[in-house]
This record gives sequence, C-alpha cells and structure tokens, in this order.
Amino acid sequence: MVCFVGIDIAKNTIDVATHLPNGKHRTRGKLANNPAGFVELDSWLLKHAEPGAVVVMEATSVYHEAVAEHLYNQGYHVHVVNPKAVYHYRKSEMTGVKTDKVDAKLIADFAKDKHQRKPLRAWKPEPVARRRLRALLRRLEDLQQMLQMERNRLDVSDNTVHASICSVINHIEQQIKETQQAIKDHIDDDPDLRGKRDLMVSIDGIGEKTAAVILGELGDPLDYDGPRSLVKFAGLNPELAESGNYRGPSPISRAGSPRLRSALYLPCVTAITYNPVMAAMAKRLKANGKVGKQVVCAVMRKMLHIIYGVLKSGQPFDPKLALAR
Repeated sequence: MVCFVGIDIAKNTIDVATHLPNGKHRTRGKLANNPAGFVELDSWLLKHAEPGAVVVMEATSVYHEAVAEHLYNQGYHVHVVNPKAVYHYRKSEMTGVKTDKVDAKLIADFAKDKHQRKPLRAWKPEPVARRRLRALLRRLEDLQQMLQMERNRLDVSDNTVHASICSVINHIEQQIKETQQAIKDHIDDDPDLRGKRDLMVSIDGIGEKTAAVILGELGDPLDYDGPRSLVKFAGLNPELAESGNYRGPSPISRAGSPRLRSALYLPCVTAITYNPVMAAMAKRLKANGKVGKQVVCAVMRKMLHIIYGVLKSGQPFDPKLALAR
C-alpha cells in the first residue's frame, strides 16, 4: 500500500502528516524550514513513512523549493501542486478549520484521493541555469515596479526632494539595463536556453523578452504532457458553466502563472496583426461573435500550442504548415 505524506509549508516552518491504519493521521508540527529541520523531517519520515513514499506539498512562493529538493534527493516521490487545487478540495470536504496541522492532514488526504485516480505530476529540481534565469527575471520585475513607484512620487512630490528622487530613478534605470543584459547573456551562454529561445522568436509576435519569461515561468515546455498542459499551467483554460439549457459565461480559469499570461498578452495582440495564423484565427472567431479579450485569450492558447510544436519539432515556425492544419 502506498504511503501518502502531506506537507504544509510556511516561510519558517514545516508541518507534516501521514495516514494511520485506523484512518486518522500522524502529525509532526513546526519543524524548521531549513537544513536542521530537514534532518528532523528525515528522522520522522524514516520512522513513520515507507521508503519512496508519495510526498505532496503546495507551491508556496519559493519556500517549498529547498525541502522539495531535499526530499527528492532522499528518494521520495515528490509532487508540488497548485494551491488552488488544494483550496477546492478543502471546499469539497467542507473543512472549516484552517491551521498548519490541519492543512498538512488535508494535503495528505488530497494526495491519496487524487493520486489513486490519476497520478499527480512528478516534481524534479530545475536545472541551475533555469533557476538563475527566473531569479534574474524576478529581479527585473522588482526593479521595474520600483521605477514606477519613484516616477509616481516625482509627479506629486515637493521640489525639495526632486533631486533625490531623480537620483534614485537614474540608479534604478541603470540597474534595469544591467539586469536586461544579464538575462540576454545568461540565455546566450546556455546552449539549451539559447536554442529554445531562437526557436520561439521565429514565431511572429514572440520577441526575446517574451521568450525569456516563457522559459523562466514554464521551464522546459516539453516537460509537460502536451500543449493543453501548457494552457492549463498558464490558467488560460476556459471554465465552462453549463447545466441543462443554461449556458453561462466561460471565463479563463486564471489558476496558473499570472506572469506568463501577462507576458503573452501584448505579443498576442501584436500577433493578431502580423502573424498570418493568428490573424486568420482572430477573423474566424470574430465572425462567430467573439470579441475583445475572448479573441486574445484564444490566440494566447493557440500561441502556446505553436510554441510547443516548434520546440518539439526543433524546426522554426512555418506559417504555411500551421495554416495547412
């Protein structure tokens, strides 16, 4: 019988739970989320979980990464799931109490129920090059937000502090330029990242900046089961609302990466004009009554399909082939 372990992760602590034969749970709370706490976690798992147990945790900013990698290296089957999936499971179980210990139990139950019906997607540590790319992209995003904040301050501040704010703006702008160059150099220096970027920028509408974000957010798109998995990860899959004769709106799920959706939006708006495949698709959708963001979201889904196709084939984008399909 497979042993399922649920782990609830906070910035500084870890709570863990597994099932007992009588249907209840064995728990261990408030382990430190650091190497010393991982040693305690190892001892607890050796005593209460079988080797190769299925360990499930939520993606929690960057706080889950160290413990996930540690357990992966210890030989456990690690799965990092979308917090929204656990949230909906909690709602279905009508669990009113929310504490770290209860969450660990809930994640263990979620793992058991979901994994037995359809195995959860296995997690594995990302290559160092990909982690560094994402760190650079996150830093660039932070700098751009800081720049906008300082520009907003400049608009409303007294003349007395203008010089100080302008000095900060100049410094941030220089940091942005250096970080953008560091991102380009990092991709150029890595053959795998460079090859994938070059294939993606062959698609009309995708530039180097967008390709970098896609590589940083998705990792290797070929690690996914297929283009539909990419769409789901991006939160672009529609949520149908139908019952009997009722046909409600079908918004996108927004369950995936908001950074990826944001990065794709404007390139896909551009692609509707300059990419013949997207232009034909948009024209067809508009003729069927779709408008505005409905069209753009559909184009964003199509773009992820095309990205997956060019990476899997290893061939640059050919609009003639895409239109023929």
